[in-house]
Amino acid sequence: MTAIIITGIAILLGILLEIWRETHTFRMTRYPMDPPVFSGMSKALKVIFLSDMHNKTYGPGNSRLLDAVRKEHPDLILIGGDMLVGKKGHSFRPALQFVTRLADICPVYYADGNHEQRVKENPGEYGMDMDVYVEELRKAGVHFLDNAFVCIEPEGIPIRIYGLSLPNRCYGRFKKAALRSEDITNMIGNRKEGCYNILLAHNPCYADVYKAWGADLILSGHYHGGIVRIPGLGGIIAPGFFLFPKYSGGKYTEGDSTIIVSKGVGSHTLPVRLFNPAEAVVLEFHKENLCKRPADCIIN
Repeated sequence: MTAIIITGIAILLGILLEIWRETHTFRMTRYPMDPPVFSGMSKALKVIFLSDMHNKTYGPGNSRLLDAVRKEHPDLILIGGDMLVGKKGHSFRPALQFVTRLADICPVYYADGNHEQRVKENPGEYGMDMDVYVEELRKAGVHFLDNAFVCIEPEGIPIRIYGLSLPNRCYGRFKKAALRSEDITNMIGNRKEGCYNILLAHNPCYADVYKAWGADLILSGHYHGGIVRIPGLGGIIAPGFFLFPKYSGGKYTEGDSTIIVSKGVGSHTLPVRLFNPAEAVVLEFHKENLCKRPADCIIN
């Protein structure tokens, strides 16, 4: 009996130490990307995708995360939302400080998540003004895509990056609100035929709708990897209290669409991670080179 108790305590301590480690470190997760449309490009493209930071800092001024991003020498940084914490008593300043410094590295395109959306839909309730936040981002050169898109044509190959702002009803608990591909069209327009269409859409539970709309690449977050991950099963729980969500984190190829779900670079309400390291996602496209300066891109 004593041996069993000692073993149980050792296992518990090991789990607690692992949770501490995973909530204080992050990794760079790499996915190779080779869509045929880019086969004629003269240079490879590196894109960093960040999501769900929730004001998390790694070192003073988030220096560790910034250094890791710089060392990758990315051509483009895409942000999938929830960089701030949309709750009373919090400030958007940590997120603002970090994201504006990213703009010194390369072009940055930012779509909101449920935390940005709730602040936007309920001005004053959280003591934050999203108009101020977005204006400060834009002054720093960050492109905030609020149901908008960017057109880019590297080496004559057309690409569109869309930022989808889902309403708060799409982030409810215990029940999944209805969303149709027609609703997405009403918010951001039709996909562009002949383009490579990248959709920044925070909530991955609507991946089938994003595919039906016609996204070639879907970039989501929101689920924080499912908090605790079980090998072979994936994440355990989604923020809406759905168990074992299909798209808890990783790369999924379905038909003509690729879905990348970030496990997030921070944590929030439940500050726990187990077998689920925080991550910044690195997408390595073959034979592509996007524009280096925001001025080279047309904002719609």
